[in-house]
Amino acid sequence: MRTRPKKHFTPENNWINDPNGLIFHDGQYHLFFQHNPFENKWGHMSWGHAVSTDLINWKELPVAIPEQADHAIFSGSAVFDEANNRLVAIYTGHREGNQSQYLSFSFNGGLTWSENLKVLDLNMVDFRDPKVFMYQDRWIMSVAKPKEFKVAFFESKDLINWKHLSDFHSPEITEIYECPDLFPLGEKWVLIISTNPGGLYGGSGSQYLLGQFNGKEFIPETKAEFLDYGPDYYAAVTFNDSPERISIGWMNNWLYANNRKLEIWNGAMSAARKLKIENGKLIQTFIGETENFHTDANEFEFKYSNGSLKFKRSNNQLIVDRSELWDSEITTFSIPAAGLVTIKALFDAGSIELEVNGHMATALIDVGEETASFPPNLAYF
Repeated sequence: MRTRPKKHFTPENNWINDPNGLIFHDGQYHLFFQHNPFENKWGHMSWGHAVSTDLINWKELPVAIPEQADHAIFSGSAVFDEANNRLVAIYTGHREGNQSQYLSFSFNGGLTWSENLKVLDLNMVDFRDPKVFMYQDRWIMSVAKPKEFKVAFFESKDLINWKHLSDFHSPEITEIYECPDLFPLGEKWVLIISTNPGGLYGGSGSQYLLGQFNGKEFIPETKAEFLDYGPDYYAAVTFNDSPERISIGWMNNWLYANNRKLEIWNGAMSAARKLKIENGKLIQTFIGETENFHTDANEFEFKYSNGSLKFKRSNNQLIVDRSELWDSEITTFSIPAAGLVTIKALFDAGSIELEVNGHMATALIDVGEETASFPPNLAYF
């Protein structure tokens, strides 16, 4: 029997994948998520729902938006429509041969939802994952055209009638686009694009660009970089209306997520992260307690009761080997690590999340809730 994580959200039962509809509303962080309410594998896609006041301890609520007779409920976002005093979910309705964008409405803080109103249909097979936010006096939607390798931007005054503004393609991202998120941060704009395939080691991964948004187009000022150098961080998006810019990702990889035979539940969310721009770079910080070390050792390990997570320096990279604690693909991964290595580690049952010299890395490992033991060549700070 697996140990349930204490620092990461998992559903009480069955399958989850992408975080959806992230919004801070009435003093609570709302996490909606892709959910199969019936099985421990992908299917019957619906929006699950959980709430938290601290982004660590979550209370799961009943399914928010269930699968409909004529379409599954794929990924999307949520906004507060102040003019009508309601929460609005904007999601992709999926049926064979078509993906379109739909609205659903809640007048009681997200507990129950009504209507499934189609508002944007381009007669496309692949057209999904709308992220909507308020910009000046109108709503902006970023949405993926996955097989065209584009993020499309639309605008609307009422969330119902949408006008196309522009499409964006990054020459560094040449695999299927999913789950885009465009948002202001400091003096920059950030565009997150998740790709599957396209991960660093196979399977899925999330990348980002910094630039500017002029109300119509995203103008990049950097090349795409990975948000996370581990194998298990995907579909990361940020909360609307939160006091700070906060992100959460799905802690898994499409390379093996649907193939692992797991009891009770399948899937977890990453720890939440605070985002900021510092010296022109995106900085991510874990929300949650970490163990903090620095070392100049070339090799060291975190020892668990059932094996070790091993680290080795090579060519300004820190190579992490999880093979003793993992039974599927991608047993090693690497993190940029020039000079003295500074590590912040967030330990929990089933995973390890690392910040190494400012670079994030997330990996599933088959361990219980105990914190690893550490060798003397790691110094606390």
